[in-house]
Amino acid sequence: MYIDTLRTAVALTAEMAWDSWWALVLGLTLSGAVEVFVDRQTMTAVLGGDGVREVSLGALFGAASSSCSYSAVGTTKTLFKKGASAPASLGAFMFASTDLVIELGLAMWVLLGWQFVVGEYLGGVVAVVVMVLAFTHVVPEAWIERARAHVRRNDEETCPTCDATITDPENATRERVGGDLGTYCCGGCLQVARAQSDDEGGAVLTVQSLRSVARATIKDWEMIGRDLVLGFVIAGVVGAAVPQAWWTALFGSQSTFVGVLTNTVVAVLIGILTFMCSVGNVPFALVLWRNGLPFGGVLSFIYADLLIPPLLSLYRRYYGWRMAATLFVTLATAAIVAGVVSHYVLNGLGIVPRQGTVGGTLSGEYTTILNLVFTPIFLAEVVGAYGRETVADRLSDGVSAIRSVVQFATVALSVAYLAFVFGLFAIGGWLSAARTRVRTHTDTADTAGLETLPTPLHDDDRWTRLSAYLERGWALLRRAIVPLTVVARRLWLLVVSAAARLGRWWRWLTHRFRNALERRS
Repeated sequence: MYIDTLRTAVALTAEMAWDSWWALVLGLTLSGAVEVFVDRQTMTAVLGGDGVREVSLGALFGAASSSCSYSAVGTTKTLFKKGASAPASLGAFMFASTDLVIELGLAMWVLLGWQFVVGEYLGGVVAVVVMVLAFTHVVPEAWIERARAHVRRNDEETCPTCDATITDPENATRERVGGDLGTYCCGGCLQVARAQSDDEGGAVLTVQSLRSVARATIKDWEMIGRDLVLGFVIAGVVGAAVPQAWWTALFGSQSTFVGVLTNTVVAVLIGILTFMCSVGNVPFALVLWRNGLPFGGVLSFIYADLLIPPLLSLYRRYYGWRMAATLFVTLATAAIVAGVVSHYVLNGLGIVPRQGTVGGTLSGEYTTILNLVFTPIFLAEVVGAYGRETVADRLSDGVSAIRSVVQFATVALSVAYLAFVFGLFAIGGWLSAARTRVRTHTDTADTAGLETLPTPLHDDDRWTRLSAYLERGWALLRRAIVPLTVVARRLWLLVVSAAARLGRWWRWLTHRFRNALERRS
């Protein structure tokens, strides 16, 4: 049972990752290109008001930025601190930068279907409108200015590239780039800053600008990679392990407005508990859709990525308790309203697919072709971001790590093999001694009579039956000890041989890679 569940979970995880790989590479590459070629200072200057133009530009700039929730919150804080209005920054930009981005739409199209992409962007517009109206007509201006003062007064050191707060100074890098000294949260952000400094005043389509795009793309991979992996794994495990009856009891009826609204609220609560970014939530959204969550609930689940507890903690640190609570209520309300509105609008248009139907995944041939096309692009971005020498060094480090693991595994398997063999002989010796003791007790009982020995030894002839069981166990062990030892030895040799072949193959691959780099240079 457990083996079948594990096999199903692995298959689901691998299937979802394979289907969405090319879309993630394409989406993050486009996002990296926009980040390199869009000037942030200009962005800040045009978001000062709270009119339709500023809000529209805020949503547009957000949709063109990175999908990492932490980076989006950090960039929003910087824009708000420098004078951007609350509707344009906290309302439009922050929501759009996680839930209207290119890579999210591509991932949803591949895994869920084009109908969900339409619903995602329609609901995103509704959510932005709800948040803008809240910050314009509901939230007092005094609260907004107090939050801005809180940001400026308690501003923490942030990464110059992605505006994320430096929470781990030991793993950050402090370096002077372009004459400005800054602390960068990761190596990818440092590479992007160097590239942007080198590209100032240059042409757009140059080798250096393409390297800048590669660095920005890999930086995004570094920021959302953990969430993506967790999203695929959690979705696979939940999809395989949770029975259908549980989902039916959780989601209940969807035929009434109250049912849809209730399921949408439940979806937002589930989204809060996932602790993942918007793109990482897509695989789990697929599982929820297949198991009965209504169309609008799936959208609200994805919109809830800005409500996860780590981000709520950031809101409190940046803006204070009052604005953090305001953002929580506003974002939750926007997610619920957007999901319900999209559900009924698209149902009215007749384009919502039948419950559980997935129409987005391309055929196997197209998916394979696209993955074969975009995988070399991803590898080229890795080389462009880190440099050939760095990639070669990391491959060498990988070879060393694999060699160490193989050596450790060999020693561990050897010890386990010896322990297994000695354990079999020890069990055999114990059974032999126990058999001898039982025979002695039985013979003594037959000679002296039952009344001369303690009653427990002879109640229902327990010693006689135990002696028979031990005799049978010893006979089975004698017949099995040699085959078990042979099987254990062959298994040990097979694992060690496979590990050695893997090490030789990896050394050969690294050698070919180094030779190719040397020939090019």
